[in-house]
Parts: sequence; C-alpha cells; structure tokens
Amino acid sequence: MALCGGVGAMALPSELIVHIFSFLSDRDKLRASAVCSRWRECLFYPALWTELKLRIGGGCNGGGSSSDETSRLEFLMRKFGSFVRELQLELAPVEGYLSPLNSDPSSTRMDQPPGPDNDPQLSERWRDAMATYLDQVLCVFTNIRNNRNLRKLSLYGDTCILQQEGLLDSINLHQIHQGDKKINEIQQLFMELLSNTRQLRWLSCSFMLGLVTPCSLACLSNPSAETLQHLNLLDHQLGPLVSPSELDRLSNLHSVALDFSDLTSELCGLLASPRRTPLHRLSLLLNGAALEFKSLEGTATEDDWKALVRVSANLRVYIMALEVDSSELLRVLKPSLPLERLHLDSYNTVVSDGTLELISQQYNKTLTHFLLLRDDPDFPDLTVNRNEDPLVLLAWRCTQLAVMVIHGYTVWSHNLVAISRLRGASLRVLTISEESIDFDPDQSSCTDGDPVHNLVKEVSLGLGRVWHPCLDSSLVLSEPTQHFHRELQDFSMGM
Repeated sequence: MALCGGVGAMALPSELIVHIFSFLSDRDKLRASAVCSRWRECLFYPALWTELKLRIGGGCNGGGSSSDETSRLEFLMRKFGSFVRELQLELAPVEGYLSPLNSDPSSTRMDQPPGPDNDPQLSERWRDAMATYLDQVLCVFTNIRNNRNLRKLSLYGDTCILQQEGLLDSINLHQIHQGDKKINEIQQLFMELLSNTRQLRWLSCSFMLGLVTPCSLACLSNPSAETLQHLNLLDHQLGPLVSPSELDRLSNLHSVALDFSDLTSELCGLLASPRRTPLHRLSLLLNGAALEFKSLEGTATEDDWKALVRVSANLRVYIMALEVDSSELLRVLKPSLPLERLHLDSYNTVVSDGTLELISQQYNKTLTHFLLLRDDPDFPDLTVNRNEDPLVLLAWRCTQLAVMVIHGYTVWSHNLVAISRLRGASLRVLTISEESIDFDPDQSSCTDGDPVHNLVKEVSLGLGRVWHPCLDSSLVLSEPTQHFHRELQDFSMGM
C-alpha cells in the first residue's frame, strides 16, 4: 500500500493506528500516548480500553512513588473509568516486605508475620501501604461508580500484609488521615456502582479489606441481578456477605465462591431450586483459623448436596482447606459432594491417611486436581501404619486425576514410580518437591547408578514425557488465599 501525503507511521490512517495499538499492553499504550498529539488522540479511542488490569498499592507499580502512581491512576480512570467493560483490580504486596527487613522466604506463608508492635519500621510501612490503598481504591470507585456498561469486576486484596494485621480496626484507622471516613466512602461508592450497573455478569471480590458489607449486594440493580452469572464474595469477616433473600434474586448464577461456613443448609436449598439456572461451579474456602468464630453447624448436609446435584447435574466443586485438621475435614467431605478440585494446605496441621482413604473412595469418579501442601520442616510419612501408600491408592482409584502436587509429606521413590505408571500420560501435572522425596535404602542398594537419576528415568517412562522433581519449594508453595482466588477464576470460567 502506497502512503500518500507523508512517510512513515505518521501517514497511516487513524483506524490502522488504533488497530496496531490494540496489541499493546495498557502500560505501553500510555507510554505511546506521550509521543505526539495524534497518537494520543488515537490511543484514547474507547475501543482500546474496554478491559483494564490494574495492580495498585505497595509501591511496586513501575518503581515510582505512591503519589506518582496515584496521579497516573487518576489520569487513567478519569479517561476510561466511565466506559470500561472489564476491570481487574489487585492490591500489590507492600514493597520490601521480605527484604531487607525479613530475608526468610518461608515467611511469605506465615500465619502471623511480624506485627507493628514488634517492628516499628514495618508498622510505618503498613500504615503507608494502607493510606495508599485507601486513596487508590477511592480513586478507582469514584471514576467507575456511574459506569452502566460494566460487565466484569474482579477485585483481590492482600490479606497477608494488611488485613490479618488489623489495619482496619479503629485504632489503626485513626492513625491514617481520614482513614475511617475513606473506608465508609469506598463502601458507599461500591454500592453506588452496583446500583448503576445494568449488565454486570461477573462480580468477584476476594479479601478487599472492608470493601464489601452485608448490605452491599442489596444495592445491585434489578437488571444486573438478572444478568449476573458469577459471584465471588470471600472475606475474613465474621458474618456472611450474602443473605438468602439476595441470593434468591440472582437466579441466573452459573458459578459461586463463598466461605464454606457461609454455605448454610438454607443457601444450599435455594441453589437447588428448580426455578433457577443450574449451578455449574462452586468454590469453597474452609479456613481452620476462622472455625473458632464461624462454626460449621448449620452448613449443607448430605441431603442438601443430594438435592443440589439433582437439579445441577453438571455441578463441580473446588475446595481449599487451609489449616484444617482431619476431624473437621471428615465433617465437610460429604459423599454426594461432586468434588473436582481439592487443595489441602497447612503450616503444621497433618492430614491423616484415613482422610486420604476417604477422599480416594468417595470422589474416585470426579476428582481431577489434588494438592497436598504443608509448610513445616517435619515431613510426616503417610505409609507408616498401612501396607499401601494412600497417595498411590488415590492415583489408582481416581480415574479422572490429572493434577497432583505434593510438598511437606514424605513420598517414597517407589511409590512415586507407581503413581506415574498408574496414571500415565493422563496425569498432566505431577509436581513433587525434591525435599519430599525419600529413597528406601534396601531398594537403593539393589540398583546401580544414582538413585535420583533412576527415579527421574522411571517416572518419565511412566508418564510418557520428561519429568523432574521440583528443586525449589517456593515454586510449589504460594500465598494460599491468593492461589485460591486465581484458581477459582479459571475454575469458574472453565464451564
């Protein structure tokens, strides 16, 4: 094509420039807008900004100061907040949380990081992070509150750094300029946004530091109540964030994510109503630390699950159990629960071999993902009191198993070979940390060569592909609630 009236990119038609810029990331688009007035005009074409992915707070956005980042955010939201269709907002970790103040990698999963009383420097950093969080979340919701065309809103906050340290209580909020006032304003703006939406299909809010209240969902407009297909309300609050009456309004939900303690028998009965669209995905977080305050009494019974499955024949469930002992798990894992994904994660709680036996028997036709993680220097052996390894039995019985991740429990090399041979190529992911693997001395003495090399060879042959143990445990372990939030997003969309 010949270029008339000039040469180079400046001579291209505006429509073609807009199309080229559609392949750029949001950050690169903003950088390109500074080249010239024509590029700026093209880059602010609304079709280029139907989807925004923002990571705010923490001082991690491009290495700039929090004030610079807030200014950029204000500019971006002022330009596009009124018409963006999909908005993903994530709170970044506090900059420098692990270093130099804390160099222990395992602390990323500590249940109680060093608190403000123990480290004044961390206390100041947390207060700064909270002030930045309030200002930037306030900026976002101020500019999207009148957006009538928003279809997808996904929010994730940082529980490890802020919420678990009690920065939302009145004492700490008083230390932040207008802290309690800003929290209330953010809550009001969020409810205003919900009332103004007309075609919201996806509402996901995980641990957003006081954003959602038990009154929030009541503000959702009637048109959005009809169009909403995915609802995720996860928080560390003591009370449920969705009432039965509000859930009853949302008759077209395809996927739901809740705290397990909030899935009452009444709520499960409403989801089983034949007047509703059948439910396809249900993600549940069972937090052992919260069970002291949020009892399992009154949660869905075996009969409730049977009724729900009768109406929603394609329902699949994803459960993360965080720091939950076996006795509580046995109360939760009902036979009729259509469990597809199970993530058992803890710092020191040990899952018993009997619990694994129950899992492999009850969910042998539905279980596809199994993660067993423990962040403790002691690696218990699940085969001590039995002839068969419960992990091998699980691989044998669960005919749909495609993902297995193990860390923090002893996995004997010969049992790992057995798992690879039983599942073969159908086991798409087999992630075992090197620390978890142990070798039988008697067996090693009967084989030639390096036992690790032999293990890698045997497991690779069993799986039909090259396999290696995971050498870095930090690649296996992650912040549990963040992992759950991201996995449930994929799980809910995979219908």
